[in-house]
Parts: sequence; C-alpha cells; structure tokens
Amino acid sequence: MDLSKQSVMNDILIRNGFTFKKSLGQNFLIDGTICPKMADCCVDGTTGVIEIGPGAGILTRELCKRAKKVVAVELDERLKPVLAETTGEFHNISFIYADVLKISLEDVIREHFKDVERVCVCANLPYYITSPVIIHLLKSQLPIDTITVMIQKEAADRICAHVGDKNAGSITVAVRFYSESRKLFDVSKKSFFPSPKVDSAVVQLKVLDQPPVDVKSADNFFKLSKALFAQRRKTLINTVSNTLSIDKSLIRNALNEIGLPETVRGETLKIEQIAELSDILFKEL
Repeated sequence: MDLSKQSVMNDILIRNGFTFKKSLGQNFLIDGTICPKMADCCVDGTTGVIEIGPGAGILTRELCKRAKKVVAVELDERLKPVLAETTGEFHNISFIYADVLKISLEDVIREHFKDVERVCVCANLPYYITSPVIIHLLKSQLPIDTITVMIQKEAADRICAHVGDKNAGSITVAVRFYSESRKLFDVSKKSFFPSPKVDSAVVQLKVLDQPPVDVKSADNFFKLSKALFAQRRKTLINTVSNTLSIDKSLIRNALNEIGLPETVRGETLKIEQIAELSDILFKEL
C-alpha cells in the first residue's frame, strides 16, 4: 500500500467517507521519503513509541515496521476505518481515540510498554496545538527518551533557538528547561495533502534527567519567563512590572544584584539569568 500516492490516499479517504476538518488542522503527509527518515531518527526494534495524530497512517506504518510497539493517539474518531485499512497488516499497534491532552500518558506507558527498553514520542502535529502538546509532554515528566515532532518551520526555529537569541520565546525557555532540542530537517509544504500555506520542519527533543538550572520554584521560573516575552519592545523592568504587577523598584534591585543593566530587555536573558532573577524576585514577594 503506497500512501504517498495521492490517488491511493484519495481512494481510501473517499471509500471510508472521510472529509478534512479545517478546525482540526488536518494535513496528511504524502511524501514517501519523509516518514521513513523521521521514523529512523527515533525508533528501533527495542522501542515503544507513542504517536500523536496518526492521520491516515503513513507515518504510523513506518513506525510499526521499526518499533517493538506503537500506541497511536488520535482525536478524530472518523479516522477509525481509515486507520483500520492502512495499518491492518501490523500486529504491534494499539489505537486510543481521545484528546492527548486529556488522557494519562503515564497510564498508557505503564499498560502498553512493559517489555520495551525505552519509550519515545513521534508526531506530525497540527500547527494550532504544537506548543500545548510539547509543553504538556515535557511538564508531565514522563519516562520518555525523545520527542520527535514535525511542526511549522517558524515554530521549529523558535523551539531550537538558543535562549537569549532574537528568535527565542517563552517556549524556547520551557523546552530548554526540560530537554536539548535540535532541528533534524525541513519539510516542504508540498509534502502534505491538502498542502498548508507554510513549510514544516522535524525537530527532536532529548529529554533531560535534570534541568540545566536549579530554581527554587519551577512555577515562578515559568511565570517570569513568559512575562519576559510578553512585550518585546519594552524593557524588562516595564514588561515584568506590567505583566506580573511587581513594583519596579524590586525588579531594579534584582537586576542590580545579578549585574544586569536597568535598560535590559527580557528577551536577551540567558536561561541562567532567568533562573537567578526568578529566585531573587519571588523571594521578595
């Protein structure tokens, strides 16, 4: 079954009465070179893999060929007959039809991956849920080794930026706190059906055993990092004061304590400086 042929994909979808829902951001891969390459980057015969959003199953098939066990989590139950047809030949796969943000992935791992050496996540994520899913996976602190995702190229550049660079954002900080990120390769918008308006990229997050910085409160650290990027054109003092309602004199004193100028912008801080500032600021509150 060659799902990279649009005619084959169309035939399966039409035969099973499936139509695309724009609200779900459904764009199915039809480039036969991408999925094997993506699967090779994250799984082998000892791996248990959670796939998020299998769609019509083109990536799912490649994961099944390589992994010991695959669990695919799909929100759209209309894809049941499609996936039954496209993955029916494989016996190492289970499907969960649910919102990945509303199920216990810890329970999924405990139930399905008792006999694997490691667990990873692989996904072709709809653009509109990229950040929520990635942050949910990382903050859940699941026993997973890597997260390999195909996302919008602009989001990939932001996620893989260095904290303090111009492309960084609050998600850059969050991702760096929990993992080491790298961009594997770009994917043309022509690789999808229907074709989206922008290109994509595949990134891989290697989950860390310990964060790269020590903080007294992770919640306060993330609260501050989010505030730092809320008003990029303003100085750190102004944007943090406006966003978190902290007195400017407290922020000014904290900056002086860690040797940063009062004119500094939040987006230029390194992760170590964010951690230090967070501990000082919230100690005073």
